[in-house]
Amino acid sequence: MPITLDGQLVVAISSRALFDFEEENQHFEATDDRAYMQLQLDRLDNAAKPGVAFSLVNKLLAFNTDTPRVEVVILSRNDPVSGMRVFRSAQHYGLPIQRGVFTRGESPWRYLKPLNAHLFLSTNEADVRSALGAGVPAARVYPHSARASSAHPNQVRIAFDGDAVLFSDEAERVFQRAGLDAFQAHERDQAATPLAAGPFKPLLLALQRLQHEPAPGMRIRTALVTARSAPAHERAIRTLMDWNIEVDEAMFLGGLPKGEFLREFEPDFFFDDQTGHVDSAAAHVPAGHVASGISNG
Repeated sequence: MPITLDGQLVVAISSRALFDFEEENQHFEATDDRAYMQLQLDRLDNAAKPGVAFSLVNKLLAFNTDTPRVEVVILSRNDPVSGMRVFRSAQHYGLPIQRGVFTRGESPWRYLKPLNAHLFLSTNEADVRSALGAGVPAARVYPHSARASSAHPNQVRIAFDGDAVLFSDEAERVFQRAGLDAFQAHERDQAATPLAAGPFKPLLLALQRLQHEPAPGMRIRTALVTARSAPAHERAIRTLMDWNIEVDEAMFLGGLPKGEFLREFEPDFFFDDQTGHVDSAAAHVPAGHVASGISNG
């Protein structure tokens, strides 16, 4: 039988999103790729510190007990020599990561298709935009984001914005064109009409499958964290119901800064399409920018 990743949640991640390579990256920007490669080789036996998405990956991989449910693949612009340190660092932390693609400066996003990836996390905006354009849920990791809380070792906690992330940007277009009152009226009138899917619906579906088949001692907890408020809340809830998807928490914040609410939820990662919200979140939790919808045109 051929080896396949079918039926698994597949996460593709850049080395800089998984590990803290900020010092090495500064060296690269100040010199060149060969000096960077030599630095990584010199540090081969020194495990890199955990990066922004480390907690998310570590917890997702904990779902692999008797049955493989999650596959994490390194998808990196690093060179193959530097890739040795990435795998050594993963081994140091007990991360069972076996697969990786290292492209030495070329964009690796095309390899998402043969992986059938459900998520791509990278610090490179161009790669993230290319992935989103190809229909893969993707986010640009903010490398200076706060690290995840250690308070929930047996839960993968993930928070999502709504419009242009879980849902299409249809309503956001109304808001930007005609203002808040028009947006609220439009969403009240369309409350029974489900929103079209946004780029992250496939990831939420894949996470729900993990929720329904949990591993011993591990659970998924999800949250919708949106600037919507009543009466626009109803369409969001009804859309999720129409998709047969449940979220554990929903925060309708009516434009309040999201960061402090996310600090209390303590997610392993938060996804939002607006950089202002990501900046607010990154001060408290791991966060990434989803470059989709009208706000990122």
